[in-house]
Amino acid sequence: MRKSLQQFIVSLMVAYSAFLVFGLTNHSGAAEGLPLKLQLRSRTETAEGSGRFHTVTRAETWNANQTAIIVCDMWDYHHCLNAVRRGTEMAPRMNEVLKKARERGATIIHAPSSCTAAYADHAARKRAQNVERVEKLPLEIGKWCYKIPEEERGQYPIDQTDGGEDDDPDEHAEWAKKLASMGRNPRAPWKAQMDALEIDANRDFISDNGEEIWSILERQGCNNVILLGVHTNMCVLGRPFGLRQMAKNGKNVVLMRDMTDTMYNPKMSPYVSHFTGTDLIVEHIEKWVCPTITSDQILGGKPFRFKSDTRPHVAIVIAEQEYRTNETLPPFALDYLGKEFKVSFVFANEKERNDLPGIGVLNDADVLLLSVRRRVLPPAQMAVIRDYLERGKPIVGIRTANHALLLRKQAPPDGFESWDTWDADIFGGSYTNHYGVGPEVAITAAGNTSPHDILKGVDAASIKGKGSLYIVNPLAESATPLLFGAIPEKNPETIAWTNQTKFGGKAFYTSLGHVDDFAQPEFRKLLANAVRWAASKDTLPE
Repeated sequence: MRKSLQQFIVSLMVAYSAFLVFGLTNHSGAAEGLPLKLQLRSRTETAEGSGRFHTVTRAETWNANQTAIIVCDMWDYHHCLNAVRRGTEMAPRMNEVLKKARERGATIIHAPSSCTAAYADHAARKRAQNVERVEKLPLEIGKWCYKIPEEERGQYPIDQTDGGEDDDPDEHAEWAKKLASMGRNPRAPWKAQMDALEIDANRDFISDNGEEIWSILERQGCNNVILLGVHTNMCVLGRPFGLRQMAKNGKNVVLMRDMTDTMYNPKMSPYVSHFTGTDLIVEHIEKWVCPTITSDQILGGKPFRFKSDTRPHVAIVIAEQEYRTNETLPPFALDYLGKEFKVSFVFANEKERNDLPGIGVLNDADVLLLSVRRRVLPPAQMAVIRDYLERGKPIVGIRTANHALLLRKQAPPDGFESWDTWDADIFGGSYTNHYGVGPEVAITAAGNTSPHDILKGVDAASIKGKGSLYIVNPLAESATPLLFGAIPEKNPETIAWTNQTKFGGKAFYTSLGHVDDFAQPEFRKLLANAVRWAASKDTLPE
């Protein structure tokens, strides 16, 4: 009897030890129910009707057991060869996301539209079919959704009316022939989800039916939904299980923005690179549909980036009212930078002038384009700018940028910092004031033996300075003058130059930047060349 009791106690201890080790795991041995700590990025209008947006993030912790990931249309083949290439490149990282989320207890729904027949005997398909339909389904949850009311406030950013194929025509023709030789319809060759994405037969679901997927979400207790897959501007947004349907019907939905792609052809408006087209769609989603996250928030490391996406990242920071650069710089960036640069904007808080929401984008920037006038900042925001420049990163400044971060003979208010030696430290200038408004500024190039890269292809003499002439001389010895400006009866002033910052980085500054300066193509070419020079790229072709 005593021996039996001892054996019973030992068995209890073994069981308790096993619970301590495995009690937080599911049947596959994975850590279940661990939280997903996410940073949700969205866009909020600076003021109602302004058309300008702050990029803001907020931290949220989601219970993995209440979260579903829907994999949208990661088909085995596609009519666009470049789409196949990008999907194939992205798939291994996506599979790691699914594995990690599954281990934590998330529900994984594979949604390869029009392909579920290939999985008729698959346990994950049968599991989806066996889920009891909820009695109260959202209206039209089984249909495509082409727009939600919030999107009426914005303008759709890309022209996809050609279908979005960005293939080389010859390659595309060969690809269509290959698909036909395989017995596949060259216009709709998909038959299954790509094999690189593993489907757990014991836990996952397979469905492309909006009513079915909604019922899965409800029966699994999933109010949180992550969408990933392709293509963002079409299926990911519009499918019955897509972002619009999830958002309008009350799910806490996000797009995983680095695990997606668009169908966009750079030969269509707004004539930017394919990857910039994706960025514009993501921006549209963050404004009007739902927030976004990135895969590193689940996997660690860095967000995914396509190998052919080699665009330098330009952060454009705007905080001035007099010269309307919040109106001129966005179209300039789209027209002159959109083909070869990733562009982010930071606008001033319209209720608190000394605040730059979203300035953290500088942490990932390669070039800073600055149009700021006499702002002082909270220490944390000033630290972001200092850190960027202290790392030797380049800066391009226009007009008021040489007196961007200090007040005029005033101490900053409590809780804010100024950078009193800003002009000397960064641009090597000595800005003191400007001459009166009125005289048009005549511009001449500096008499260097050969034109600086920034001036190549620019007819400097044709530019007329429309704003008042800034008093900036003398320049530091480290500065190289590029352009001079003159008005009657006053000494000429340098109006464009390069410099090496106090921290060793490239700097370009011009006192041009008046709204009427931007109306001149030669000024826009000058500014584009300056950004390209800062990013160590070739200047614009003549």
